[in-house]
Amino acid sequence: MRTLKKVLLGVLVFLVVLTLVIGGGGIYLVRRNFPQTSGTLTVPGLQAEVRVLRDEWGIPHIYAQNNHDLFFAQGYVHAQDRMWQMEFWRRIGMGRLSEILGKSALDSDKFLRTVGFARVAEEELRRMDPMTRNILQAYADGVTAYIQQHKGRLGIEFTLLGLTGVKFDPEPWSPVHSLTWAKVMAYDLGGNMDSEIMRAVLLKKFGTDAVQQLLPAYRPDHPVIVPTGVAWQDVDTSLLAVLDEVNRFAGREVLGTGSNNWVIAGSKTTTGAPLLANDPHLAIQMPSIWYEIGLHGGDFDVVGSSFPGAPGVIIGHNRYIAWGVTNLGPDTQDLFVERINPNNPNQYEFQGEWRDMQVIQEEIRVAGQSEPVKLTVRITHHGPIVNDVMGPLPTGTALRWTALEPNTLFQAVVKLDLARNWDEFRNALREWDIAGQNFVYADVQGNIGYQSTGKWPIRAHGDGLMPVPGHTGEYDWLGYVPFEEMPYLFNPSQGFVVTANHAVVDEKYPYLVSLEWSSGYRAARITQLIQAKAKLSAEDIQAIQADTLALGAKEILPYFLNLKPQAHELRQALEILKGWDYRFDKDSAGAAIFGAVVLHLVRDAYLDEMGASIFKQYFASSSMTTVAIAKGLEDPNWPWFDDKRTAQVETRDDILLRALKDAVDDLTKRLGPDMPRWKWGSVHTATFRNQSLGKSGIAPIEALLNRGPVPVNGAGEVVNNTPFNIMRPYEVSVLPSYRQIIDLADFTRSLSMHTTGQSGHTYHKRYDDMILYWRDVKYHPMLWTREQVERAAVATLVLIP
Repeated sequence: MRTLKKVLLGVLVFLVVLTLVIGGGGIYLVRRNFPQTSGTLTVPGLQAEVRVLRDEWGIPHIYAQNNHDLFFAQGYVHAQDRMWQMEFWRRIGMGRLSEILGKSALDSDKFLRTVGFARVAEEELRRMDPMTRNILQAYADGVTAYIQQHKGRLGIEFTLLGLTGVKFDPEPWSPVHSLTWAKVMAYDLGGNMDSEIMRAVLLKKFGTDAVQQLLPAYRPDHPVIVPTGVAWQDVDTSLLAVLDEVNRFAGREVLGTGSNNWVIAGSKTTTGAPLLANDPHLAIQMPSIWYEIGLHGGDFDVVGSSFPGAPGVIIGHNRYIAWGVTNLGPDTQDLFVERINPNNPNQYEFQGEWRDMQVIQEEIRVAGQSEPVKLTVRITHHGPIVNDVMGPLPTGTALRWTALEPNTLFQAVVKLDLARNWDEFRNALREWDIAGQNFVYADVQGNIGYQSTGKWPIRAHGDGLMPVPGHTGEYDWLGYVPFEEMPYLFNPSQGFVVTANHAVVDEKYPYLVSLEWSSGYRAARITQLIQAKAKLSAEDIQAIQADTLALGAKEILPYFLNLKPQAHELRQALEILKGWDYRFDKDSAGAAIFGAVVLHLVRDAYLDEMGASIFKQYFASSSMTTVAIAKGLEDPNWPWFDDKRTAQVETRDDILLRALKDAVDDLTKRLGPDMPRWKWGSVHTATFRNQSLGKSGIAPIEALLNRGPVPVNGAGEVVNNTPFNIMRPYEVSVLPSYRQIIDLADFTRSLSMHTTGQSGHTYHKRYDDMILYWRDVKYHPMLWTREQVERAAVATLVLIP
């Protein structure tokens, strides 16, 4: 970010004037970007009149007379509220951030051009069925219409960049831009490449036993959704910094990324009809990653949450069915180490023969440079060679990943929005072939269900946990698990289904899905709460989504309570912990102390041996770290407790006592000496940062675009999942990005809320109006019928051809 920061310093002159942002010309410069939401607008490209009704939260319901106009208007409305976010996202997907951000984004662009999201997207578009292609084109035309009508008034971020000398008019939107963003989301949700590299690093540095200790298998006592080897030495830990750079621009925080969803049959609800809940956990950002919307017209009648930059509704309900998603996390990424011909770098060996690679020349334009950066991309039958752009990987390392093959994700979205029953729902998900998800289902007939999705590789050999040799063919993919053999449930006898990124199947399932699941704590707690009552209401579902009890704390805390410290302040901390209820509530002193002692426990146990880069990536790549430390605590002489920097051999209690002292010292510096007045929310806060310019390091720009800090409830691996980055305590890095509760007895009683607000325009009244409601797990009505929408409407915009 150094280049970007230097450039943005030039904007400070402008910001001195914009501190008139709350008065005079500054107000004009900000508000001139606000969209028109009432009255009538002529928009070339429409076929008939469209009406857009917005409620008090700025959530639009679009009423159109045909499919073309419905999705044209969705593109137009998305652009009204989120054009900068969409521009930034499409540049990520296309590998074109350097054009506006300069050298700071060059490494990210090189990686993204190498994997080639845009190349694959173009092929997908050529293969696409006519209905989906027409929807994507209509959406793109709507975005383009807004761009063309509002040049120079698309967002304050465009103005800020213009002042640095980076002036550009956004290009017309293309269906390819929507398709590439789907692949960025797939990258965001699929961390197996990172974990393969992490395992290789751990194996090289610490050996096989350490890998098993630090990355334990899924616990057999935790629930499953549907019950029933190569030495790799040429890896350098500096590679982990390259992963950080790519993940930063993709908005990816691997730790904690996941979700909760569950569906409860009418036999277990107070209404007699199913209740369906969902809260996807994604990286914190500003504005929200979600945009709530209603689409009514043509063949469609659907409400829920959408992604700016893409047509349709991703999570929600139509008049027949409701659905929710969590990340399934199938292992769909493998690293193959190819043998490169020493006499020809564009050939590789496969089964005793030299094969020619596909070679593609890319040019990356960089702001501030007159000549583009040239990049040679080499592709084997396994995938693109990534060591050229990822630093110290073995020569010839290729990435095989299902998202780098043409897919049919948007066909699935269209069919899902139209599905009328269980069979049509499953038929839609047959085409959900990347970013594999756990879908829960309910319909107005009272049925509930679960369906797993994605393309799951069938490997000739191996388990996908480590990079493998590519030249033998021994580890190649043979095909994919047939959809008919993927796990599903329909009206299960227990009367509910819970998914929370935990194991989908047990060891009896005949195919490898993944060996890297979430810890299972969230799933166990949700199941516990559902089973605690004979009948559950929507209010009960709300309480479950807000739950902060940490099952993992019950396993770890007793070891601290057995300590006998001499210092008064340490004894006082233990007394508070004795009375703690295991809940990470923002006003809790016990939660503050426990959160701090666990942070310092893992630092004191691991950091001396791992070093900062491995330590950071270990906690970013694995959701089993709590399980690993809890298991380690069972052994007083676990090797990781010994501090290699000292002459003595430390044991468990030595490190526990050190962690307790470090935690008390840490919180005393942050919160003062009055321990009973400490609050978890005083350190555990959420700051919503603009994904691009909001991380510039320039305080006036960050104040303009960011919001927070806000004290929040929750922690990692509790239902209200708000973990923090281990290197940036205790600030929230991942959160429930959207919550919904759908009542199949009466859709008008359904509820939802996302994190920040519908608008992406700073200082707009809908920019940050949801934050405190989201924090307190409150909701707004999920409007459904035309009568309900019209009654709640505060603005009506009529779009005419």
